[in-house]
Amino acid sequence: MTSATKDELLAGAVRLRTEGRPEEARERLLTLTAEFPEDAEIAYQTAWAHDVLGLEAEAVPYYERALSAGKLGDEDRLGALIGLGSTYRVLGRYGQAVEVLRRGVADFPADGALRTFLAMALYNTGEHHEAMELLLRVVATTSEDPSVRRYRTAVEHYASGLDETV
Repeated sequence: MTSATKDELLAGAVRLRTEGRPEEARERLLTLTAEFPEDAEIAYQTAWAHDVLGLEAEAVPYYERALSAGKLGDEDRLGALIGLGSTYRVLGRYGQAVEVLRRGVADFPADGALRTFLAMALYNTGEHHEAMELLLRVVATTSEDPSVRRYRTAVEHYASGLDETV
C-alpha cells in the first residue's frame, strides 16, 4: 500500500467518525492498524474511535502507542494526551491519569481542557486544593461571563490561597 493510499484510507475513516459512523470508522482503523502497527496517527485515530464507542479499555493501548512513537503533530499529541488521561481517569486509573495530564500541562500550559481534565483527576486522587486552584484559574482566564471577568484578578489571587484568612 502506498503512503497516499494509507493517508486516503485514514482520512476516510476519520470522516466516518466525524459523520457519526464510529463503528465503521473503527473497523477501517483496525485494518489500517494491522497493516501499519507503528503509525502514530493511525494509533491515535484508532484510540479515538474506541473512545467514541465507549470502549475505553480498548482505546488505552492505541493512545499509549500513539504517544510513545513521538511522531504526532502538536494538535494530535494534545488530543492524545487529553484522551489517554481522561480514559485512565474514567477507568479508575487515577494516578496514571494525573501523570499523563501533568505531562500534557507541562507541554501545553495554556490549554484549558488539559488543566480541567487534570483537575478532575486530582479530585479523584484526593488533591482537592490543587484541583480547585486549577479550575479557578481556568474559569478566571477563559470565562466570557462579564461578572467573572470583573473579578478575574481577585479570583486568580485567591485561587492558590483558598484556606488563607486575614
